[in-house]
Amino acid sequence: MAGGTKGAGASGPEGTGGARVASVETLAVHGARPGAHAHDAVAMPVVQTATYAFETSEALRAYVEGRHDREEYGRYGNPTVRLLEARMAALEGAEDAVAFGSGMAAITAVLLALLRAGAHVVLFDDCYRRTRQLVAEWLGRFGVQATLVPGGDVAAMERALRPETRVVLTEAPTNPFLLVADLPAIASVCRPRRIRTVVDATLASPVNLRPLEHGIDLVVHSATKYLAGHNDVLGGVVAGSGALVSLVREVRDVTGAMLDPHAGWLVLRGLKTLALRVQRQNATGLALARALEGHPRVVRVWYPGLQSHPSHAIATRLMRGFGGVVSFELRAGFEETMRFVDDCRLARIAPSFGGVESLVEQPALMSYHSLDREERLRLGITDGLVRFSAGIEDTQEIVADVLRALQTSA
Repeated sequence: MAGGTKGAGASGPEGTGGARVASVETLAVHGARPGAHAHDAVAMPVVQTATYAFETSEALRAYVEGRHDREEYGRYGNPTVRLLEARMAALEGAEDAVAFGSGMAAITAVLLALLRAGAHVVLFDDCYRRTRQLVAEWLGRFGVQATLVPGGDVAAMERALRPETRVVLTEAPTNPFLLVADLPAIASVCRPRRIRTVVDATLASPVNLRPLEHGIDLVVHSATKYLAGHNDVLGGVVAGSGALVSLVREVRDVTGAMLDPHAGWLVLRGLKTLALRVQRQNATGLALARALEGHPRVVRVWYPGLQSHPSHAIATRLMRGFGGVVSFELRAGFEETMRFVDDCRLARIAPSFGGVESLVEQPALMSYHSLDREERLRLGITDGLVRFSAGIEDTQEIVADVLRALQTSA
């Protein structure tokens, strides 16, 4: 394959100087780092080029014959992006990883790599709405069938399997209700049947959950969220075995969904503080969820760190932390919920999550605005549902601001 794939995850848990490390905190800073960067730079430089020159025709022949692992053309690889891929492989405990221009480009490439006409996909129904649209509508145009099963229901997933099932796809946690499926159980059902399992772990990040450790075949991230962490760049990453990632990489090379070198550099920079940010967001998410649970204006809180959450036992078993996203339903109608969102002073009204700034949204107005009310309710998206993504501001100030907004918007 043009550009080659060797070495992306070869360092595994190597840090620097050959020292073996296992912590995500250290891997996020040093994982797969070469001995030295160009010009002795501490940070990986941005290699801003679309094409690469060969000194001689013999050097070109060595490359095309697979005797020299280097770059040829920007659509097939870039040194800055390669380091990001290698570091993500190390963080996920994977053999290899491949980066994309967005999270949706990543999940699309995975499905295109693993499916053919006549294949069948099982998708948990609380996945991201664009993922559901891709599977249920777009892939259906090309002869791929899909079955949606209730979020986290492994028994329903197993009943939905067919001889032609090739992929089972879920998020962990899901968005917006933060359900965590029993990943080892999914893997134990699918692996003997040679069904590939794919987990979108964007809401967890490798700090809180590493699906490959639980038998999952491929893990997907929207790097836009926690990995980059600053609401300033789009990106996506897929990690897994070398064989599977090479299939996904081939789709990227054909479709041209390459991550831009500067965007790759921004994600690499974000990774260095990933553990620090996520640990703060874990603490704030739990504090906010506890403060909201039992509040007279709140019907229900969805946060896997609470014992009341249906996935609490599984999340406690699989996750190191529960994240900074808290979803809750107000005892309020559409307009009153809008007033609450408007009254939040620290959080900005915006889509996305995982950045250093706190964000808040009313899913019925923002993420699911294109559906009518009956369609939204079938998905559990009530008029009073709110999704709050904690940033890295002071925990007590975030909680106090949300409680104040609940009072002033009543």
